[in-house]
Amino acid sequence: MSDKYSKLLAEYAYTIKWDDLDDDVIHEVKRRILDSIGVAMAAYHGDAVKAVRRYGYHWRLDDGSTLFGTTFNTTPEVAGFVNGVMVRYLDFNDTYLSLEPLHPSDMIPALLALAQYIDSPPDDLITAIAIGYEIGVTLCDAASLRKHGWDHVNYIGIATAAAAGKLLGLTPDEIEHAISIAIVPHAAMRQTRAGELSMWKGAAAANSARNGLFSALLAAQGMTGPYQPFEGEMGFFKQLLNGEKFIDEVPKPLEEKKPPRRILDTYIKYWPVEYHAQSAVDAALQIYREAGGIKPEDIEKIHIDTFKASYEIIAKDPEKWEPKTRETADHSLPYITVAALLDGEVTQKTFSKERIFDPVLRKILKEKTTLKEDDELTKGYPDGIPNRITVKLKDGREFVKEVKYPRGHAKNPMTDDELIDKVRNCLAVVNMTDKTDDIANLVFSLEHIIGWEDLFELIIV
Repeated sequence: MSDKYSKLLAEYAYTIKWDDLDDDVIHEVKRRILDSIGVAMAAYHGDAVKAVRRYGYHWRLDDGSTLFGTTFNTTPEVAGFVNGVMVRYLDFNDTYLSLEPLHPSDMIPALLALAQYIDSPPDDLITAIAIGYEIGVTLCDAASLRKHGWDHVNYIGIATAAAAGKLLGLTPDEIEHAISIAIVPHAAMRQTRAGELSMWKGAAAANSARNGLFSALLAAQGMTGPYQPFEGEMGFFKQLLNGEKFIDEVPKPLEEKKPPRRILDTYIKYWPVEYHAQSAVDAALQIYREAGGIKPEDIEKIHIDTFKASYEIIAKDPEKWEPKTRETADHSLPYITVAALLDGEVTQKTFSKERIFDPVLRKILKEKTTLKEDDELTKGYPDGIPNRITVKLKDGREFVKEVKYPRGHAKNPMTDDELIDKVRNCLAVVNMTDKTDDIANLVFSLEHIIGWEDLFELIIV
């Protein structure tokens, strides 16, 4: 059933072993697991999270996988989906930016659910996650789905299928079938992120990871997938890339079976907003502090200069200038910038209905805020995410700040202590700050735990 790329990805996943992982990669995988737990628990009371948890409660499986924050066990596919929505809901989990953007940690809940279900050693889970990151990030460098109208989560499904196949101990042929089953029946449209955004924005990646997990479990039972999923006449390249193929040199490290390291190129988020806006928040908060606070009545004009990808994803749509949902607001560069300038912070409260519909903020957004795509800033992407904020006040003062590498970027990474502080703040939402150090200590020594219940018992709300 092979084509070049299904074979390449499957053989890579099959080949890589725990002993191939460098210590810094192992440590980074643990950081992403810890970050995922934190942002998931902070989302525990979210509307979309409550909806999918109610769905999950219909499918009890006593020896199954645990829903985060509960003692309820269900199938690994259902747990992977519910927990995946929790990780993604606040738009606070990690990111990679290239020809295609990705939130690679969207894979972690599904892989963790599978590891618990089959009682995998933690070493195997860490290895599978590192493999998933390597494949997902490489695909983002190889071709853009977004420009053809398809969603980046298609890469999550492929990477999860390969990583889940590794966890299950599948053969290369079986992993190929898993990848094919993940790709062909489950193509996700970009409409998820167009116009006014719905709850599904936070569920699409979890669904794709669930599909990848489902595909691997089917392949493990002998199910075969469509032949030539990438190169076939109606396959991935024809349908999702409009006839384009992957850039030849990009997958070479996978062909050469080089140990996974691409997780080190991804970014942990410092603020709960779409990643292209992270540097705008950084710049806006610098201005707020330098100005000694900014009152709405003091503002004469706010101008935002941004880069092309940011403009297209989080600025150009009219809905981004009058957001009606939290999903649209946290994907709105102008809204995020104005809120940061007025509040001196960006937190979950920034995206409450009360804040989104505040008439003073909306008036400033409509009457005093302008935005422009800047060709010079575009040249700085995807190496960085350069945004420049200019604020003119009525007292004559003017502030200009440009940020390319916000805190958390691979070129300006957060320390372990900063990450633990982030997790502590997330756990405060569910009154669990006293468990922060125990959770962090367990995750940072994950390969030594005896059973997965040690982890899940720590995160019961």
